[in-house]
Order: sequence, then C-alpha cells, then structure tokens
Amino acid sequence: MHGRPRKAPKPEEEAASVAKAQKLRALQTQFFSFHHNKIYTKEAVELSAKLLEINPESYTAWNYRKLAVEHYLSQPDCNPDWIKSVLDDELRVVENALRQNFKSYGAWHHRKWVISKGHSSIDNELRLLDKFQKADSRNFHAWNYRRFVAESMKRSEQDELKYTEDMIYKNFSNYSAWHNRSVLLSALFEKKAEGFLSKEKVLPEEYEFIHQAIFTDPDDQSGWFYHLWLLDQTVTTDSPLLASSWPGHGYDVFLVEDRCYNGSAFSPFTALHSDSGSFPIVLYFNQPVGGVSSSTVTVECGFNKNEDLLWKPLSASNSQTARVWVAHLKIPSSDLLSTVEVSVGHSKGIISTRGFEYSHPSMFSFKVHVQPMERDFSQVSVAESISLREENFKIYGSQSEESIINSFNQLSIKNGHESTASNWRSEALAKEIECFRELLSLMDCKIGKLTLARLLMAYDVMSYPFANKLVHSEEVLELCSDLMKLDPTHYQYYKDEHSMVLLQKVTSSKESLLQHCFQYKDSVSSAICGPICLRLNNLSLSRMGAFEKLLWVQMLDLSHNELQSIEGLEAMQLLSCLSLRNNKLRSLTALEPLRKLKLLRVLDISYNQIGDHSIDTTRYLCSSPLSHSVGSESNKDETVTSDVALIDNWEAFYIFKDFNLNQLEIVGNTIADEKFKSVLVKIMPKLKQLDGKLLG
Repeated sequence: MHGRPRKAPKPEEEAASVAKAQKLRALQTQFFSFHHNKIYTKEAVELSAKLLEINPESYTAWNYRKLAVEHYLSQPDCNPDWIKSVLDDELRVVENALRQNFKSYGAWHHRKWVISKGHSSIDNELRLLDKFQKADSRNFHAWNYRRFVAESMKRSEQDELKYTEDMIYKNFSNYSAWHNRSVLLSALFEKKAEGFLSKEKVLPEEYEFIHQAIFTDPDDQSGWFYHLWLLDQTVTTDSPLLASSWPGHGYDVFLVEDRCYNGSAFSPFTALHSDSGSFPIVLYFNQPVGGVSSSTVTVECGFNKNEDLLWKPLSASNSQTARVWVAHLKIPSSDLLSTVEVSVGHSKGIISTRGFEYSHPSMFSFKVHVQPMERDFSQVSVAESISLREENFKIYGSQSEESIINSFNQLSIKNGHESTASNWRSEALAKEIECFRELLSLMDCKIGKLTLARLLMAYDVMSYPFANKLVHSEEVLELCSDLMKLDPTHYQYYKDEHSMVLLQKVTSSKESLLQHCFQYKDSVSSAICGPICLRLNNLSLSRMGAFEKLLWVQMLDLSHNELQSIEGLEAMQLLSCLSLRNNKLRSLTALEPLRKLKLLRVLDISYNQIGDHSIDTTRYLCSSPLSHSVGSESNKDETVTSDVALIDNWEAFYIFKDFNLNQLEIVGNTIADEKFKSVLVKIMPKLKQLDGKLLG
C-alpha cells in the first residue's frame, strides 16, 4: 500500500497471525451471542472492549457499545456522576483502539458520538489530537475530528488558521492542513459581513503563502491543489450572473408557420419555425442555480400570462439546479408583432448551489413577429432530405455579414458591475501568470504548465467582455499540446481542455465565428427554417463547450471529430439539424442530452462506435427502464413492455422515445443491423427517412 513492497512473512509471524485470528474468532463468537440476546452486563461490555483493541474496525462492536450506553443512561437510578463515568470509559476504549489504528473510522465516529452527549470535558480533546497529529500530521480523520472539536469549543477560525499555518511550515506536503485551511477560509468569506477581510485582501496574501511551498518543492502536489482552490476562489463570483439568453436583447424573432425559408428579409439567425405553437426562452447563468420560476423571472408580453410559464432546468442529472433554464412561450396563430420584456431576479429566490442569492437583476427585451408563410410546393419534392455533407454548403455571403455581426453582439448579457468587481481579480491573475512564467523559465514542470494554461484562460475569460478577444488562446493551445506529449497518462484530460479552449477561441469574436458559418444550398427545404449552418467539423474536438455563445444555432455540424460525450448540448434549444457523423460515441446513452431538444428533426450519428462497447448502465437505477422507473421521467407502457424486440433494446427505447425526428442516419455503427432499424421505426413512428431510405 502507498508504494511499500510486500514482504513474505516469517514463520514466527505466520504463527502469531494464526493465533490472533483464533483469539479473534473466539471473542467474536461470544460477543455476537451477547449482542443478539441484548446482554449489557459489565462482563459483556468488557469483552467488546477487548474485541475492539484487536480489531478497531468492528462496526458492530461500536454500535453494540452505543446500545449499551443508551441502556445504562435509561436506568432510573442513573445520576450525573454515573453518566460521566460511563462516557469516560467509552473515551478510554476509543483511545486504546486508536493506538492500534489511528485511522479507524469507527473509533473516531464513536468518540464524536460520545462527546456530542455533552457530559464529557472537551478540553482534553485538542491535547489528544496533538498527540495523534504528531504521529501522522496528515491524518485526515484527526483533522476532520479537529473541526468538530473546534466548533464545539467555539474556537475562532483565525486561531485554527494559525494552527494550520504552523503545521504547514513544519511540512509543506501536509495536504490535510492545506485542505483545512481552504475550509476555514471558505467559512470566513461567508462571514465577510461580520467584519472579516474580503477575498480582495486575503487571496493575494494566500498566493504569496502558497508560492513558498510550490517553489520549495514543485513536485509535491499538495500546494498545487491549494493553488487550484485559490484560482477557483479568484475567478468565481459569489453571486450568480446571467451570462446569455435566447432570444438576445434587441432581437427581432420571426416565427413562421412553415419551415420554408424563401430568401426573404428574415435574418437566418432569428427566424424560427415552431409547429408546437410556442418557442423557447433560454436563460444561461454563469453557474448552476435553482429557484427560477414565474415569481423570480417576469415575462411581459401582450399574448401570454407570466403565471402560465413553466421554467425547467436543463441538466443531465435531472436535478432542480442547472446553468440553463428554459420556458416555452405560447404564441397566437394569427399575424402578430409584439415586444417581450424579460426581467430576471427582481424578486428574490434565485440561489446558486453555493448558497448565494442572484443579486444583480437584469432585463432584456425582444420583438416577436408571427407571420404565416405560404409554401411553393412546386419547388419541393415529396420527400425532402437534409444532408450536412461538404458539397451541400457554400461560404456565407459577405453581403450578410452585418446580420451575423448584429446577432453576435446581442448574444451576451451586459453586466455593468463586472468591470469594477473584476479589477482586483485581473490584477491577481496577472501577477500569478508572471510568477509561473518565471517558474517555467527555471524548470520544465508539467503541473506548472497546466497551471499557467489555467491562469491564462481564466485571465482571458475575465477580460473578454471588455477586450472582445482571447489574447492568450494560442499560447494555451500550445501548452495543452505540449502536455499531451509530456504526460500521455492524462492525455484525454489535456485533449478535453484543448477542445474547450479552441471552442472559446472560435466563438470569441464575430470574425472567427463567421469563418465557420456556411449557407445550406437547398434554401427551400422544409426541414429547416434558416439555412445557416455552424460547421465545427474536422477540429479534433473531444469535448463540447462555449454553449452560452451558441444558443442561436439551428444547424450544427460536428462531424469528423473525436467526441465521446455531447454533455451540455441540451442548452442549444433551437437545434433542428445535427450531424455527429464520424465521432467516437460509444453507446446510445451518450445521446441523452438530445432528449431535451424538442425542435430536433434531422440527426446523423453514422460511423460512430455505438455497439462496439458494453452498454453504459451507470446512469440508470436498474438494469432496464422498462421494468423499473428511470429517474422521474420514465413511464411504464404496457404496449411497449409486451414487445420482446423493444425490451431487448431498452436503451434505444429510453433514448429515442421522446424524439420527434423526421430523418436519422445511423449506418456505420455495429448496432445498426436491420433488426435494430425495425426497432427504431417502432419507437419513432413519425420517422420519414432512415439511412437515406424512405419509410412507407
């Protein structure tokens, strides 16, 4: 364990081990007899103490002693002195057990239980902890117990901070001390209203403190983990913010009753078809939040009541907190021109997962145009097919650049308070960047390069709203590439980071985004409303991100990448056409984010690895969602569960049952045989084309 080589036991050691096992078995047999018969005599309790001296990990013995204590304390002749004597005995038993194994979970939990009774002196606990922490200063059990004792004694966080500082100076590699320091500072930051110094004052001093550890021994990971925590504290604002929305502020949204885009004056970035009589309003926050409802978000318009709107979180875990929230605004079928105003957070109730209120109310407005459009059926074939192949696109015309520039400028929510609030953060990051450039000039350090990449990206993201560009993106991409070569063990992690930075770069400016916008050649297709496709193909992406900049996208080409997951894609509520062709998706459960895309009509998942690997069942509560519920969404259907073919393909049923696809490409996957295709047709009766073939 922990790199220590095993040695073959000597004959005398084997004999001692056999004797110990025999003694333990004899004690256990007698102990279980007492326990099952609820015998709490002095002899029985002393026997459990002997058992725990040999095996401190016997949870049953610890629980037995709790029952014995409760039995003693319930006696009518019980007095305070007797209670103290009983509990002091328990503390002695725990201390003896900890001498055998000072990392025993059961022993520490039992001691905490005894002290919580309130009849024992707690003054001795810190002295006991000092003894055990001298034996092992990184013993996280002792540190965890220390937090309990300090709270019970009402010992100040500042005193405990001084203690962690002393322990760290004795050993820079004391990860538990660094962790305890982060816990204490987090508690103090929450008490800033009580007079404690703010992050602006504390964090720069902490950076200086951690530099001593990192520069003393760059190969030790303890300091680096603490530095990562400091970075998170620096870049994460306490109060959640609204990062972007769809529609954006100032948008003119054109809702057409027909999917046909006839080259009219509608902007392809704001024209939307809706066959459900509604369209989505999407709120994208900078961190997961809960409490988004019609009482905390007000939508004012002339054709819908705010109370009728149901806000839903978009998260893979089906929790009630998410970065992305969506509500569907119902629209009349007649001609309409109306202004919609959305106010977020003017009433309290939106709270982050960290417990902070949404304290910066924001508002955006847009216009909705509802116009029936008549279709020229002479130009449209009976069965239309959408193909996101190279030959079907042309470069987006320069005459239309103004529309994308205007649309891009309206994507983000402007938070006026960010400029002043971010000054100290930017200065702190700039100093750290300078510091780690100096470190890397002295030595080649993998974790130093990773930290520099994180710092540079954090600095760019923080400066982006004001600089309108990512200054260091090329350097970060180069650092990630170097790390993939230097540390192949963690290749996939660096690859994912490289993908995220690349996407941030692509979406950081209107000029870079325009290079990936293409016009679909078939402008009369009914499967899409606006024939503009964002093509992020052939970029070697292994992970998706930058969704807050992509809420407007209706056609997306992610073909010929290295995606194994599309987590987060559920935020793109306008998607109607999606190509995931030639990626590395391993199972159908990887498509789960698409279940939340109600406008998706065309999907290409051909030439992936679906069926090559075992089914991913980790997200389910049981082996089959057809026999038990999956989360809160699965409903048992007698018709479906009576179909043997569907039961055998329960994963496909669970993923595709909520889809409303017209067209699906699945060829090139191991799973895509004729039997499976027939199952897909049963699951999706509205499907018109499968692998390029018309369905009757």
